[in-house]
This record gives sequence, structure tokens and C-alpha cells, in this order.
Amino acid sequence: MRDISRSGFRDHPSAEMLFVVSAIKRGVSLYSYQEEFFLRTMSLEDCIAHAASIGALGIEVIPEQSMTGHPHIPDDQIAQWRAWMEQYGTTTSATDLFLDTKRHRDRWLSHEEQVASVRSDIDLAVRLGAPVIRAIINTPPEVMRDAAPYARDNGVRLLLEVHAPFHYSHPWILEHLEVMHAEGGVGLGLMPDMGTFVERFPRVVSDRALREGGRKDLVDYIVDLYDDHGDTHALMDIVHYRGGGPVEMGLARQATHFIYRDPAEMLPHMDLIGHVQAKFYEMVDDTTEYSIPYDRIIPVFEQGGFSGYLSSEYEGNRHIEDAFEVDSREEVRRQHAMFATLLGEKPSTDSKA
Repeated sequence: MRDISRSGFRDHPSAEMLFVVSAIKRGVSLYSYQEEFFLRTMSLEDCIAHAASIGALGIEVIPEQSMTGHPHIPDDQIAQWRAWMEQYGTTTSATDLFLDTKRHRDRWLSHEEQVASVRSDIDLAVRLGAPVIRAIINTPPEVMRDAAPYARDNGVRLLLEVHAPFHYSHPWILEHLEVMHAEGGVGLGLMPDMGTFVERFPRVVSDRALREGGRKDLVDYIVDLYDDHGDTHALMDIVHYRGGGPVEMGLARQATHFIYRDPAEMLPHMDLIGHVQAKFYEMVDDTTEYSIPYDRIIPVFEQGGFSGYLSSEYEGNRHIEDAFEVDSREEVRRQHAMFATLLGEKPSTDSKA
């Protein structure tokens, strides 16, 4: 919840300044800078420095993406990471794990191997100083259950990413919730991905389909149906019946993976929520994300007493890279300008105070 404290702008001529300060913190997943990092126009340090420069002090890292030698990352890289955290005044807010169940071509990982893989990710999180780990949505509940004691003993919490098209009443999530409540929420929890609140079809996605030769009538049909909150279950069949090709079918499939749910569905689970993947596709300006209504989402977190990190996850990059120069820095900066306003970090005048 927000608490209001009076500021020290004693010399303001017309009104006392109030800061409405939220307990919610701001951070960035380094996934957001993937285009520039891949092209080597930004180094790992550059990514951290940019996040710090915009007041996003929680750094979520995907070791598999950002560090060499994964999963056996040498001590000198860990030492350098910790030095950067100190230098830039940042902290490791989370690490991300990918449960590579198809590591072997001829078989799926056994249950024991999956648990061992998660334990290895817990060890790495401890080395990097992260208090939570994002467990990818395909992590089975029984693997979470059997890894939980190791996480708890190491002071780390495994958070299942609630990623579209899954939601809080989906059977897969309900299975996980049963395990989490039985475990007590100490070693386990939830990491909501804001992709579950896509109210408008991301235009960076539909625009790319048009650039790739998609039929405008079918692209418009898909976007309009989604934006009208239509039933997308049979959308791929409908597009097929209307003669859609690979581009249109791909867009229809994408539409079945976008969802919009009422953000209030998170409220009963707030005690389990330890971190937020603040996904976004396109910042229109410094106040608005095109598809996701953050002005209605953040108040839900505040109502629920959330005090962790909103961790930027910019995903528009891969949808525009075919035709435009990606500027992840500017997109992330805009999102944090929006966050700063919504979280009350910018002062507002109140002549009645």
C-alpha cells in the first residue's frame, strides 16, 4: 500500500509538494536488451548501467543468455557481476531458469534429473546474490515440490512464471497452487507475467505480419476479433477456412496465446507473488503501453501490498527488427517513466495540503 510523506520542497512559492511513494520497486530483466546485446552494441555492463541510469535498480538476469560457460560460470564472472552491482547501486533481483527437458535427443529428462537441474539453478542464484528465481511455466508442480526444500535451505524462492495463455484458474496453475500452499509459500511462489493482461492486440506483431505479406483482410479480422474479446479457440480453423497461408495462420496462433484477464484475479494470491515480469511490446509515449493497461494493473499490486520489483521485459524488439532499428534503451526508459508516474515517484502539487 502507498504511504504519503511530506517532502522537503520548502521554498515552493504556491503549494506544499507531496510525494506519494509506493513500496513497489523498479527493475529490468536484461532480456529487454537482447537485440543490442546479441549484436554486441551493448555489453553486459552497458545493460546494467542503462537500467541504473533510469532508476531501475533491480537487475533480473538470464545467466544462460548473459554469461559464458553456463551452467558452469567461472568465479571471475561472478565476482565481476557482484562488482557491477556495487558500482551501479543495483541489486540482483532475480535469475531465470529454463528447464531443458529435451537436453538429450532420444529421451525426456527424468524427474530426478529435472530436480537436479533446478538445484543447479538455485546454486547459481545464490552465487549471483538473487533472492528469487523465475521458474519457467513448463516446470512440473512435482519438480517444484521436490526442489522447494533445497531452495528454502539456501534462502531462495522458486517463483513459477504465470505466463499466457495460462491464468490463475487454469488447471496447470491450480496444481501448482496446491503444491505452493502445502509447502507454505516459503520456498515457492508466483511470478506474474503481464502478458496475461494484453487488452489490445500488439500492433508491432500484426504490422510485421503485414510486412511479411499477410492478407490485410485476415490480419484485420484476427486483430478485430481479439480486440473485441472474441473467442480465439477456433481462430486458426477460421483463418484456414478463409484461405489463410503460413503468415496468417501464424498470426492466428499468436492470437490464441495472448489473453486478457482481470488483474484483480491476482489479489487472492498476493502472499505468493514475489516478483513481476512487466512485459511490454510498445510504449506509445512516456505514459502508455499500447496493449497492456498498467494504469489499472499497478493499483491491484498496491492494493495487495506487493513490495517487490516490477521487472521490465521488452518483447517488441523481435517483432520490429526486420524493418526498424531496435532502440531497447528508449523503450525501457519510456516504460520506467510511466512506472515512476504510476508509482508516485514524481511530485505533485496539492494546494489543499
